[in-house]
Amino acid sequence: MSDFGVLSLLPPLVAIILAIWSKRVLFALFAGVWVGGVMASGWNPVTGTITTWQWVIENVTDSWNATILVFDFLIGAGVGLIYKSGGAHAIARALTKRVNNSRAASVLGWLLGVLVFFDDYTNTIIVGNTMRPITDRARVSREMLAYIEDSTAAPVAGLALVSTWIGYEIGLIGESFDSLGITLGSYAAWLSSVPYRFYSILAIILVLTVAYTHRHYGPMLHAEYRARTTGKVLRDGAKPLMTTEVDLGAPKEGGDVWNFILPIFSLVFVTLYGMWYTGGGGATYAEEGLMGVLSNSDAATALLWGSFSMVLVGLVLVLGRKQMTVEEAETAIVQGMKQMMMATAILVLAWSIKSATSAVGTADYVVNLATSANIPAGIVPLIVFLVAMFISFTTGTSWGTFGILMPIAIPLAYQITGGQIGPVLYASIGAVFAGGIFGDHCSPISDTTIMSSMFSGSDHIDHVNTQIPYAVTAAGSGIILYLLFAIGIHSWPILLPIGIVILIAAWYVLSEWYGKRYGIPHGKVPIYVVEE
Repeated sequence: MSDFGVLSLLPPLVAIILAIWSKRVLFALFAGVWVGGVMASGWNPVTGTITTWQWVIENVTDSWNATILVFDFLIGAGVGLIYKSGGAHAIARALTKRVNNSRAASVLGWLLGVLVFFDDYTNTIIVGNTMRPITDRARVSREMLAYIEDSTAAPVAGLALVSTWIGYEIGLIGESFDSLGITLGSYAAWLSSVPYRFYSILAIILVLTVAYTHRHYGPMLHAEYRARTTGKVLRDGAKPLMTTEVDLGAPKEGGDVWNFILPIFSLVFVTLYGMWYTGGGGATYAEEGLMGVLSNSDAATALLWGSFSMVLVGLVLVLGRKQMTVEEAETAIVQGMKQMMMATAILVLAWSIKSATSAVGTADYVVNLATSANIPAGIVPLIVFLVAMFISFTTGTSWGTFGILMPIAIPLAYQITGGQIGPVLYASIGAVFAGGIFGDHCSPISDTTIMSSMFSGSDHIDHVNTQIPYAVTAAGSGIILYLLFAIGIHSWPILLPIGIVILIAAWYVLSEWYGKRYGIPHGKVPIYVVEE
């Protein structure tokens, strides 16, 4: 590896700048990989191109990576079956029987957003299409519905023990760990980072808080007050995005809750059993405890088993009960896999840009720079969070942000602590994931932000404008927690309760201030009771 110095920053910077300029993350990521290939090939563009494709092929054919790719496609297939069979909508119908006011409708939207934990895209489709007629009837604004589904989709999928996100997340961690010679299992590290994803956790809590209390601030206060008092769920002149299931079409009629419950239960149970089995099971548990089992487990294989069982159970249900024909089931599986194509392409290029940054020494340069500047180890998670927020907001992609930043954040945290595996490393990993999701919520070019507007039937700019104040509140609370971390409070059982108190205090003060400013006492909009 040549010593490129400051030029080693070129691959990730090219990816970031082109993503901001072009709004095309695949193009930007490939360009970053290509620049790294050219640099590693002595600045020869021809051999650099060859090197670029060698990296792509190596990453696709790597045993772990290939397993994760198959897992992604299988879980997409499972989601396709569940959705098309009508199982997800059946769950929603079962939950709506007692919804007779705006509070119940808002809280139900949050609950459904948490229950559909296995994929953020599926979350927006199901929550938006299912809840829209319910919230319209209860006079909940389309802006509020879009906020509910958007601020539960990515945070919940990112935190879930089994989801379309976890394979990608642990894959990035595993790649960096391998390059550093860290033997800790990537799933165990992922699990340890979860409590430090302050933004994601606080964002989910804030959605429930405003949904239940009906206390708002910022543009959302106007939107909710308008909907409640006039019945206009959209403002005059709003231009809602089209709501249609482009790939899968409308779900089948007659689906029931078992089409949802049994495949998802199978996914979770088989995956957890797979981790237990591949991690050594009872013998390892007796000797090293649960974290020892997780550290030794083959998470990719366990996820593969779980996703296949999800598809198998879903297929047996729809064919055995004659809810779908073989042709319809096959189409749902294929179209479900198609839903994962963009995510899979980003995943492959994220792995490849890791190869590029390793080849030109990006992480080494950043680590040496931070070390020579005597940056305290405790402040690394805060810096990582702020950088991730900036990248994700300007590029509109959480996954792209993860791919660019994780190969730098992990080596930085590991080296600056003298090779310690502990809170600084875990918090830095959590900061990458939390900061990346912030952009998912605030950026008008984010795919999930656009999908949330689409499936809720909201004006897109109205959705962005009403959600930003809440996202900034959760992010601001998270920044305070990372500051506390920097001064030495590393225990998440202490930090998280403090964060929740700060979040609730900020929400209360802002709702009081906005309410007083706009003549709506306490920023509280009335509860609308549906007339039967």
